Amino acid sequence: MRTLLITGPGGSGRTTTAAATALAAAREGTRTLLLGTDPADTLPTALGAETTPRLTTRRIDPDTTAREDLTALQARAAPALDLLGTPRLDPEEFTPLPGAEELAILRALRDAALDDSYDLLVVDLPPTPRALTLLALPEELRRYLRRLLPPERQAARALRPMLGRLAGVPMPAEWLYETAARLDLQLAAVEAVLADRDTVVRLVAEPGPAGAGAVRVATLGLALRGLRTDALIANRVLPESDPDSWLAGPVAQQRKTLDEWRQSYDVHPVAHLGRDPRGADDLAALAVPPAPTGPGTVTWPVTDHLADDGVLVWHLPLPGARRDELDLVRRGDEIVVTAGPFRRTVPLPSALRRCTVAGAALRDGELRIRFRPDPALWPRTR
Repeated sequence: MRTLLITGPGGSGRTTTAAATALAAAREGTRTLLLGTDPADTLPTALGAETTPRLTTRRIDPDTTAREDLTALQARAAPALDLLGTPRLDPEEFTPLPGAEELAILRALRDAALDDSYDLLVVDLPPTPRALTLLALPEELRRYLRRLLPPERQAARALRPMLGRLAGVPMPAEWLYETAARLDLQLAAVEAVLADRDTVVRLVAEPGPAGAGAVRVATLGLALRGLRTDALIANRVLPESDPDSWLAGPVAQQRKTLDEWRQSYDVHPVAHLGRDPRGADDLAALAVPPAPTGPGTVTWPVTDHLADDGVLVWHLPLPGARRDELDLVRRGDEIVVTAGPFRRTVPLPSALRRCTVAGAALRDGELRIRFRPDPALWPRTR
């Protein structure tokens, strides 16, 4: 299944764009699933009352998902709860904890992407800052789990009681490793969807100073995560007007931003209808670009410059990055990359783990990190 993730600044019209994109795909005969994440459930308002064949709409309900998780957790922990005499929590008295909404969205994304009933999944993600945090969550949680409960330590399960007596502290119980393994498997499935070559992100923003800044930051955050942006939807573009009209100023400002965007992005202007789009006819009038059909991947290649400069160069495309906002820290076999407000810990490719960092440079939106082979670790040739 192809997956199209749509996000943008709050109030940019991303929900309307998601609805219009899904509707256009369904009318072309594509079996389309539109997944909504807005708690206010604004998709029905955008789509109107008309039903469209081959288009299915779902809204994520974090409250219901959290209650189901609580019930399942209490069922698995029933022997321990009975031993402690702990009463069960009723689903009705449970309120979602912080982070429950994000986990519900990730689970719904995973389940929808694995559903063979559809050819295209369109996801109306939260506004950009929350969406970027959400998309980073699977990788970060898996890294924390591996650090706190390394899977290789589970192999010594028979020795844990003895080690606990020797150390004088209780060792992690079997159920803890089983829970961690189950959670890691679920997160890995979501991470696989995000890393799939048929998953792309589409940005929506109004052309203007605020939209330009939000697009630059969003593009940088997505690039650092290795996610591909297929298009930038310039929403609510005003028509050209008389120079003496009060619209002349906003139109000129939009035109300036659009010219700047076209230098770096695949821009698709969407006209302002003069009203909030409501119903299938209005969505069709927006004429949003169709969902991408070709696969695309973001690669971070390593190039060999050993013969000329004695280094290997790792290329990290980071469009929108600025030199004064970049920071690199090498830690073992990982490197921590900070770009603007974003940070990611990335495992080094195997060849670079036997090297030392020799420098870095930002050129044409690409971070190039130079690595020099460590003589003590690098294979020697005769």
